[in-house]
Amino acid sequence: MAIHLKSQSSPESQMFPQRPQFSAFMKPCRFEGEVNNLEVKGTIPPEIDGTFYRVMPDPQLPPRIEDDPWFNGDGNISTFRIKDSHCHFKQRYVRTEKFLKERAAQKALFGKYRNRFTDAIEFQIRSTANTNVLYFNGRLLACKEDSPPYSLDPDTLETYGIEDFHGQLPSLTFTAHPKLDQATGDLVCFGYEARGDGTPDVCYFVVSPEGVVKETVWLVSPVVGMIHDFAVTENWVLFPMIPLTCDIERLKAGGEHWQWDPETPFYIGVIPRHGATAASAKWFCAPNAFPGHIVNAYENDAGGIIVDLPLTDRNVFFWWPDAKGHAPDPRTIQARLVRYTFDPRSDTLDLPEPEVLVKEDCEFPRIDDRVSMKKHTKCFFDKMDPSLGTDFAVVMANVGGGHPLYNSLGILDYTTGAVATYFPGATHMVQEPVFISRPGDAPEGDGWLMVLVNNYATMSSELHIVDTRDTSKAQAVVYLPIRLRAGLHGNWVDAKDMKPPKLAAKE
Repeated sequence: MAIHLKSQSSPESQMFPQRPQFSAFMKPCRFEGEVNNLEVKGTIPPEIDGTFYRVMPDPQLPPRIEDDPWFNGDGNISTFRIKDSHCHFKQRYVRTEKFLKERAAQKALFGKYRNRFTDAIEFQIRSTANTNVLYFNGRLLACKEDSPPYSLDPDTLETYGIEDFHGQLPSLTFTAHPKLDQATGDLVCFGYEARGDGTPDVCYFVVSPEGVVKETVWLVSPVVGMIHDFAVTENWVLFPMIPLTCDIERLKAGGEHWQWDPETPFYIGVIPRHGATAASAKWFCAPNAFPGHIVNAYENDAGGIIVDLPLTDRNVFFWWPDAKGHAPDPRTIQARLVRYTFDPRSDTLDLPEPEVLVKEDCEFPRIDDRVSMKKHTKCFFDKMDPSLGTDFAVVMANVGGGHPLYNSLGILDYTTGAVATYFPGATHMVQEPVFISRPGDAPEGDGWLMVLVNNYATMSSELHIVDTRDTSKAQAVVYLPIRLRAGLHGNWVDAKDMKPPKLAAKE
């Protein structure tokens, strides 16, 4: 039986709640279709040949929960196919169980974010498939970290169904940030709350290029906390835990899945990448903090681990406060890009003080994927620099709410410490960038940044393409005839890497 929710929207309402997360630029898009030959200002470099995939939480129907967080929307995938300096756009929802049942009912049936006890009906797979989309073994994987991924056709965006790798998926959950080993083609994965809601279990596993699951290891985390992203080096795997914790009794009572815990340390779990057991896991810790998305991790000459990530001293997901209802003012939340260097073999589990690499508020870091799991010398990220000339009056009047604001892209050169900046315009905010390397044996970081940009003056979306050799201006701006609300993650796939799926090896 579903729990009665005082905050439930009227079942007769066909209007989205008058809340910031459903208003202005964050008003749900709900578009499916395609538009070929988008308008382009400037010239898209003819060398670029591939597809940019991104996904946004985009509710198809008004939610049951009046103050539903924007993270709870249906996964709507956008593609930007670029070839011969032309750009073609396509968008389609992932046909999850939730999406199909709600479309048939013509009303929302999902309850609170990651709380099945508040649903109107029972779902076998409770997923929105709205957090990341990546290409692997001839298919797209639409990922939401509380469930298995959904598999889609990379061209048509047709949903094939749940991707369990032919029944091999060992965990009930699957990370939104699997890591592709460029040398082997392995997809390195994990799931947390891997045995179900409120469980401390973490399952690490690897999927071969042929789709064979191997290297499965089960761990128990010190608390039931959020592990959104993780890091992989040649010999180690790292699990940074955000101090947002889950309690199953709170869920059964109709509460929130996540609650900020200011007393929980910032943990980084570490296991050997190969041959690990539950006993080999170590949980290093630092003072309470919110770790952001991983830049990259690698090993130094002494066998130590180096890992870079944005870090802030307060709860970024302020809509999930602590037990006393305390949450930070979102205007005070700023993450600095930091570097931790530590010995994974040490018996001392206190992490050293991190080195600050970038002091400006930043997030959504990316690297040249060719150096993933190896030493990197360039990093690309979103940042907020109020001195650049943003017209905050226009932006704040039209922004809606819930998602972070970044007015520029940064490129950190580790060899010099310099940060190059791309500023898209006074009424613009950027989403997560992707990097496209120049064809051939180009040096690390030599290529283009591609980023979806919100234009709050026109209330429309633009795709900006910036040459990393010259960030003073965009080489091309692609104009969409529609507005795409804030997304979470996406990836670039070169046309040369789009191949038919490999068959799983027979056992």
